[in-house]
Amino acid sequence: MSEERVSRALSARAAELAQRLAALLESTCSPESGAPAAAGFLRDWAEATIGAAPGTTDHGPLDALVERFGLCAAERDLLLLTGLPEEHEGLAGTFRSLHPRSEPWPTVGLAALLLGDSAAAADTAQDRPGLRRLLAEGRAVRHGLLRTGHEPTFYERTLAPAERLWDALHGHDAWPPTIGRVTVDEVPAGLEGWLALPAIERAVLALRSGDDRTLLLSTADDVIAGSRCAALARAAGRTLTGARVDATDRAAIALVSAHAAARSAVPLLVLPAPPEGGRPVPALDTADLPGPVIVCAPSGAVRPVGRRPVLGVPLGPVSPGSQRGAWQAALPDLSDQAGLLTARHPLDPSLIAEVAADVRSLRLLSAPVSEPREISDVIRGRAGITLPPGVQLITPGLLWDRLVLPDEPRDQLRDAVARLEHASRVLDDWGFLDGARADRGVRLMFTGPPGTGKSLAAEVVATEIGTDLLIVDVSQVVSKWLGETEKNLAAVFDVAERTQAVLMLDEADALFAARTGITDSHDRYANLETSYLLQRMDRFDGLAVLATNLRQNIDAAFLRRLDFVVDFPLPDEPQRHELWKLHLPEPTWANDVYLPRLAALYPVPGGWIRNAAIAAAFLAAPSGGPICQEHLVHAMAREYAKAARPFPGRPATASKETAHERHT
Repeated sequence: MSEERVSRALSARAAELAQRLAALLESTCSPESGAPAAAGFLRDWAEATIGAAPGTTDHGPLDALVERFGLCAAERDLLLLTGLPEEHEGLAGTFRSLHPRSEPWPTVGLAALLLGDSAAAADTAQDRPGLRRLLAEGRAVRHGLLRTGHEPTFYERTLAPAERLWDALHGHDAWPPTIGRVTVDEVPAGLEGWLALPAIERAVLALRSGDDRTLLLSTADDVIAGSRCAALARAAGRTLTGARVDATDRAAIALVSAHAAARSAVPLLVLPAPPEGGRPVPALDTADLPGPVIVCAPSGAVRPVGRRPVLGVPLGPVSPGSQRGAWQAALPDLSDQAGLLTARHPLDPSLIAEVAADVRSLRLLSAPVSEPREISDVIRGRAGITLPPGVQLITPGLLWDRLVLPDEPRDQLRDAVARLEHASRVLDDWGFLDGARADRGVRLMFTGPPGTGKSLAAEVVATEIGTDLLIVDVSQVVSKWLGETEKNLAAVFDVAERTQAVLMLDEADALFAARTGITDSHDRYANLETSYLLQRMDRFDGLAVLATNLRQNIDAAFLRRLDFVVDFPLPDEPQRHELWKLHLPEPTWANDVYLPRLAALYPVPGGWIRNAAIAAAFLAAPSGGPICQEHLVHAMAREYAKAARPFPGRPATASKETAHERHT
């Protein structure tokens, strides 16, 4: 039935009640009260409205509401009565003239007269106790479909429909302005495998049955939750009406349920994050709601209570094959790169659909997006993140030639990149995910003295993978307040998973320190922080790098979970020579610069060489250059002084025979 036919049909049913009300006014009120004039307007409006009605008996929103909540005929008539002032301004004026406080609504007393006039009632006196019972404990009032005023006397109380409910019964998409609405988007591609899981098939049956049941999805990501709910509803042949509500706001939950019923939809309740500061987790009581209800809430946000059945709905897993299908469906012109996109950006299908929308928008602006690296830029922009304190997101651009390392650590880094890119083949196609219980994520530990290239290596790895680098300053993540460290870490991992960035935790020994015996409450919570981080790392599907200068302090349980432990030793003399050449552009040298002698005399890490090269350039800049040996020696002496180490002295003066060394 079209929206116009729905609206006219509802008005016609209200008009039939208006005719009864007109007859009541004429029979019970004196001419001096002005009731005949009011009755005349009611009758004229009712006849015109019924004459314009479509004459259909189709099942409309009012019937859906009555059926969902099991309302009796008297409650249905009460709803129609309260909706009459919404039908015409003349009707609102009529009710205002009949109201003891001149409000444009019917009163309980008027409703008592009208229902007492019903043929179903033996007489008015017998019907009034029934009306009192309906307005005290009836379904319409209990579920918030009818609102009653708070006047001191019962029969002078005002009756009104729930907020914006009458508009919804007209078939319009009206919504209470006091409640935040949740839009349910289209179902993204790539969820077919998820829908085939036994637990999800049970959830679909639960929605299709219409029985009283709460379906609970635990997730902090509204986008992913919304896509799962939309997929469930489509598979069950149902529609959803969603809103953001507080678990303890029973009036708001009832109002959402009423609007969902008027739309023949299943209510979707999106609840806020769990309480902070040790406050008790709020109880969610949906026992009084008819039919199925879907609840989306972060883990630990609510505690379902009551005997109403609760069915947990898992959000995963979504296989890499499904993710590939999602990339192919979302960006069909890049279908040949879907496997690579899945390896680099194993996003949920709902997030893939969002990224695809941004890509299509860029193409409309004549900005083609055709490379996986450009997809990374789009993902970063879509994330719209506010980085937690101590977290820096950078776009890397360093290549392998910037790393000066021995063969073994370099090979380990390349193997780590390859492991992430070939994860789908090994884990899914070859069955190692289930057979050997392998993990999708790649976890590396970089160990070695400061300045040996650990941060540089993380940037090179991120460049090779084609994603961003998320650098975490652990000193700002760890908090002295109980529970704050876990909260900060959760925010860090949420950002990493949303951006699919390489996650680097610098000075990780502060987080992964060996667990100790418990001597006080601080030891207990420190051990809990370590345990939480171990579990969170196990669930991280991306590439995580932990850098430490103190490998011996790392918890042994965590070392067993690592895929690679990459040692960054101090560079030997040939590597130091290579580092000097890497950090000093040759056209800036003077003729007296002899890099092999600097490399031989100063056994320092690459970070020192970089700092000395930059400092020497600034020493040479006031005179216009070039960089002389004296500038480099002076800058290196400052590096030794910063580290409180004895300076080895100046290199010997080079002979003419060794002048070729500067080009070696």
